[in-house]
Amino acid sequence: MPKTSGSASHTHKKEEEGVLTMQTPVSKLKGIGPKKAAALKELGAETAGDLLYILPRRYEDRRQPVRIADLKLGKDQLIEGSVVSRCFSGFRRGGKSPLVVLIQDNSGLIEIVFFSGSYITNLFKVGEMFSFFGRVSENRGQLQMVHPEFHRLHEPGDVRGILPVYPLSKGLTQNDMRRLLETAKPLMDEEDWLPEAVREEHRLADLPFALKNIHWPASERKLLEGRYRLVFDEFLTLELGLKMAKSKSGQEKHGAVIQPEAGDAFIASLPFSLTEGQMRTWKEIGRDLQSDLPMNRLVQGDVGSGKTVVAEAAMYAAVKSGYQAVMMAPTGILARQHAQTFKRDFEPLGIKTALLHGGMSAAARRELLQKLADGEIDMLIGTHAVIQPDVKFFHLGLVVTDEQHRFGVGQRKMLSSKGAAPNILVMTATPIPRTLAVILYGDQDISIIDTLPSGRKPVKTFAVSSSQRDQVYDKLKEELAVGRQAYAVAPFIEDSDQMEGMSAQRLYEEMQKRFPQFHVGLLHGGMDAEQKEQIMTDFSEKKIDLLVSTVVIEVGIDVPNATVMVIENAERFGLAQMHQLRGRVGRGSEQAFCYLIVDQETEIARRRAEIMARCSDGFQIAEDDLILRGPGELFGTRQHGLPELKIADLGRHQKVLKAAEETAEEILKDDPQLEKEENQSVREKVENMFHGDGRLEI
Repeated sequence: MPKTSGSASHTHKKEEEGVLTMQTPVSKLKGIGPKKAAALKELGAETAGDLLYILPRRYEDRRQPVRIADLKLGKDQLIEGSVVSRCFSGFRRGGKSPLVVLIQDNSGLIEIVFFSGSYITNLFKVGEMFSFFGRVSENRGQLQMVHPEFHRLHEPGDVRGILPVYPLSKGLTQNDMRRLLETAKPLMDEEDWLPEAVREEHRLADLPFALKNIHWPASERKLLEGRYRLVFDEFLTLELGLKMAKSKSGQEKHGAVIQPEAGDAFIASLPFSLTEGQMRTWKEIGRDLQSDLPMNRLVQGDVGSGKTVVAEAAMYAAVKSGYQAVMMAPTGILARQHAQTFKRDFEPLGIKTALLHGGMSAAARRELLQKLADGEIDMLIGTHAVIQPDVKFFHLGLVVTDEQHRFGVGQRKMLSSKGAAPNILVMTATPIPRTLAVILYGDQDISIIDTLPSGRKPVKTFAVSSSQRDQVYDKLKEELAVGRQAYAVAPFIEDSDQMEGMSAQRLYEEMQKRFPQFHVGLLHGGMDAEQKEQIMTDFSEKKIDLLVSTVVIEVGIDVPNATVMVIENAERFGLAQMHQLRGRVGRGSEQAFCYLIVDQETEIARRRAEIMARCSDGFQIAEDDLILRGPGELFGTRQHGLPELKIADLGRHQKVLKAAEETAEEILKDDPQLEKEENQSVREKVENMFHGDGRLEI
């Protein structure tokens, strides 16, 4: 949570005097016992200063009461009226009848209902005026509010205005949160951490104004001004931290210098020409390799865009410059595929390649590791087995990670630590919006391969309802009949009472009955690694015609003969995930097809299906998914070890992000390490945001 700057001794002295400070533990605040302190900790608040940054998730408009005759059903609204009558009436609930208070204003009547309301019946006296806030419903033609908030008019607690609604954890109420924020209110007048010049340039509200209008908005306009300031703060702090980490990365290290000419020769020897995107990416990699600073580059490329051949060129150049190279893949089957490709392409050139995987015998593993340590192996390909402590290189110069989001930050660090500042190349086929990629990989340089090899035909995609399911499988049968292969994907492994939708097990049984003349296989995440690899191998060797699966095939192998992808219950998949699944087909020269069977036609499901049917650009799809679902669902953002954003939204606030990025550039150009006196509070803000992140060292 953000903290303000200031001397620790001064803060300590104020605490000793009983003065509330930003560092005062919440447990010392009035009315906060151990249980509520634990509940606040769940929300991220351990100090009084932290409370300021528990931001409302929405607001209730309680400025003006609505006439009873003008109330709208299903909405939360404020009314005022006098008590006409009170009685226990209607059906009994839990052995007690509900209390019904009849309220009127000059336009009509409404019933206020409290189940088990005997404890408050004496509060309502006929003729007295009350305000009520709650959801309006209708029962037997009579307007009702059930269990609304209420106050006797013009008495303490009769709150008016735009009221914040806070996130809660067990043991906390909205009244608790509002009372605590009132307690912490004096802290909002602390000195602003953002330099005045930056505030003036971007016409930003000062911090006290922003915080007060986030928690107690004087008007909608002031709320928006306050929100803009806090969004800008988060993005600026994030960008400063990422840029400082990037400038420091490799600053004091001398990386392996690799001459790219050998990679140029390898590319020239290929029986096909690289695309414009591949060549641009290779040139960017080549510039990095010949620098004495270690490369740290991400290559983003859509499914089938040809990232592997670019990685091959870099690995070949590394070996020809006297170094070893290693590639880590997320699955054994993908590692084997790369190993076969590398053996085919490089062993005729005198380069020794080897595959390291978990299923090796102890003797074979020992022999391989000895050769690796002696420098007899030039290129090593493997799964996470390559990061084991006993894997030692003779002279490692290049580390390549395939489908890098499948590996944790720690795993990638362990691999790169096996050499003296080796060059790092990470690759992903998961489409990430350009705006989000800058955030997720702000400490890396980014290359994008945005063109597909010639000869590839776009996959024809159709969104259909469950009533058209038979026609889809008739088309699939036609493809199988001419020797093609297909996938059918279900959202769940097994049927469940809790979740509606097709399971892979049920679909597998149905497909066996529907296609008895073809070999049908089943693959899901509940199987052990050996089973999964054997099934994928059988599919690649055409021992299986139709593979029924869960999303475990999202990162699979290259099966050019597969031409049909059927996704059952497509409404249960995100856009980026469906695009990844679609990328399993269309990898050969034949026309491929993808069918999205939508069972429950919601608005978001319809929009996703429309986008998939008209668009084959993974980056555009990812942008649309970011807007539809947000970054957390789109791409497990938290797995990257980046700070959590409290108020900024990467999908909706891209203009603010751009302004914050430019401001961060200007600040760091003048003061690269934030060492100047006027930037001390800025540096502290950055350090607080990135505290404990082992990847980002500032």
